[in-house]
Amino acid sequence: MLQFNRRTPSLAARAARQFALAGILLGSVLAAHAQSNSPVGVWQTVDDHTGQPKALVQISEDGSGGLSGKVIKGLGPNDNPDRRCTACTDSRKDQLILGMTIIDGMKQAGNEWDDGHILDPENGKIYRCKMHTEEGGQKLVVRGYLGISLLGRSQTWVRQQ
Repeated sequence: MLQFNRRTPSLAARAARQFALAGILLGSVLAAHAQSNSPVGVWQTVDDHTGQPKALVQISEDGSGGLSGKVIKGLGPNDNPDRRCTACTDSRKDQLILGMTIIDGMKQAGNEWDDGHILDPENGKIYRCKMHTEEGGQKLVVRGYLGISLLGRSQTWVRQQ
């Protein structure tokens, strides 16, 4: 016959603790997965012509439920931290590219982010933008386009730790 004393937790109490622990672990795994598939973070961009690393862009929540991105570091061999967006035609005209917001208004739509804009500081043009993550959130496919998504180009950025 089994005997229980006050120091030995009941089978029901042990099971309840194990279920609670399993729930906490599952919640942590799901949160980590959701975070890794989010574009929020620091991304290494590439030069379209050379394929070489060009800059680091930090994507963050903008306070209205959307995402925005700004240049936090240039990586090119000829990068000049005092370089300005001389080709820009909006309020960013002649502003420093370092620290400049180049992505704005991105809203989540299922597994991708859409309805935003991206600025190409090289030519000053502003494109509509959509993006999605791949490879468990380690790559970000960024598409800039005019009018419809078919009329544009994509770049794959790599997440930085």
